[in-house]
Amino acid sequence: MRFALSSSRLVLATLFAGAIAATAAGHASAQEPRPREPIISVSGEGEASLAPDMAILTFSVVRNGKTAEAALSANSTAMKDVLAALKTDGIADRDIQTSNFSIYPQYRHSEPKNGIIDPPEIVGYEVANTLTLKVRDLEALGGLIDRSVKLGVNQGGQISFTNDNPDAVVTEARKAAVAEALAKAKTLTEAAGAKLGRIIEINENAIRPMPQPMMRMAAAKEMAADAVPVATGENTYRITVNMTFALEQ
Repeated sequence: MRFALSSSRLVLATLFAGAIAATAAGHASAQEPRPREPIISVSGEGEASLAPDMAILTFSVVRNGKTAEAALSANSTAMKDVLAALKTDGIADRDIQTSNFSIYPQYRHSEPKNGIIDPPEIVGYEVANTLTLKVRDLEALGGLIDRSVKLGVNQGGQISFTNDNPDAVVTEARKAAVAEALAKAKTLTEAAGAKLGRIIEINENAIRPMPQPMMRMAAAKEMAADAVPVATGENTYRITVNMTFALEQ
């Protein structure tokens, strides 16, 4: 019995040692670094231009009064006239948005006397109401600006030109960017004596035209022309793609 028990212990010890050795071998093989797959990363840029078909116009009606109520009443009257004219000119309600409204007290600062400065005195109030419009008929833009100024707009914002649906031109720029990246990759691999393999990764960065101020609206007396001249130019859409390929040697 003692001999059999010792033999069992010996067998168990041998099996346990074998399991440890196998586990250690498995960990060692798992930790062995795999050979890195050769790759090449390139970038390409494509662009396409399109004449704008819509303008974003921002302007303000500003009125002053001795009291906040008086300033607000004068501003509201002028703004009603402006809104009515805009709708008469064909601007839809969905394209008219109030983007800012403010009431500010106006102060008068007295001169110091005997080193003492009296607190500023409120002498009136200023009310500003700002509209942002989407103008879809660019041919009417100059006349619309002129009429708005004559009806009460007396502080400027900016005009930016955009496209309502630039998807087609963005697709064109995207294709050009991919073609440039692919041409770069082929040139580099051929020069290195390698062969271009499968695409591993591709991503893009789109750069859309940023709104650019075209003009500042001033007082109505400075707008002498019946229609303010406006140049629309073109919008350029740029796409940058980054592509990673495998190399076949």
